[in-house]
Amino acid sequence: MNAFLYGAALQFKLDIRSRTLLITCYLVPLLFFAVMGGIFTSLDPQAKLTLIPAMTVMGVSMGALIGLPPSLVEIYGSDIKKVYKANGVPMYLGAASIYLSAFIHLLIMSAIIYAAAPLAFGAAMPANPPVYFCALAVFIAVSLGVGCVLGLAVKTQSKLTMLSQVAFLPSIMLSGIMFPSSLLPGFFDLLGKFFPAAWGYELMKDGGFNFANLWPLGVMAAVAAVLCALLLKKLKTE
Repeated sequence: MNAFLYGAALQFKLDIRSRTLLITCYLVPLLFFAVMGGIFTSLDPQAKLTLIPAMTVMGVSMGALIGLPPSLVEIYGSDIKKVYKANGVPMYLGAASIYLSAFIHLLIMSAIIYAAAPLAFGAAMPANPPVYFCALAVFIAVSLGVGCVLGLAVKTQSKLTMLSQVAFLPSIMLSGIMFPSSLLPGFFDLLGKFFPAAWGYELMKDGGFNFANLWPLGVMAAVAAVLCALLLKKLKTE
């Protein structure tokens, strides 16, 4: 446990210096929030009611699906994996430490949006902050699980970049944060339900923390955990 905590703390410090993490977990999400927050609330004053969860969904999805996977490829797609095996380091340690570090960074970014949105745009605060942050933690955890699957399954950065975009763009466009999902054709509305963003958005809205929105995220988390375990086992034997 001490070794894991040390590794996670070290990874957190390394991530602070990472340009990729700075861009995907802080710069772009907060810039999107600063620009689109004003546009959303100007076009539709009712957007203030859901501005915090909407902007948070975008930021978390970007950090998890675009920011996290390259860090995994840097470890498992390079000679670092051989160092792990040669020194008897558990293969999951790298993924677990990166996961925990990214979780903390995304939580910080989400807290910035939570604090700034009411001051900058008059956004409505969640009616029950503890429930909101519980929902946020669930959404971050599931999104990072999906990101881990991408990072462990793809071994080259070029292919990973393309695949991450394929996962990120539909998850945002079909999540309901840009426009109500009810306006989408039936097929695209259904397709959006296969991404954590759609369920995370519903979960974080006032009154949305319920079993109907939790169980799809639970299924995604379970599937991601099984796939990560299988991929790590495969990497260990390679």
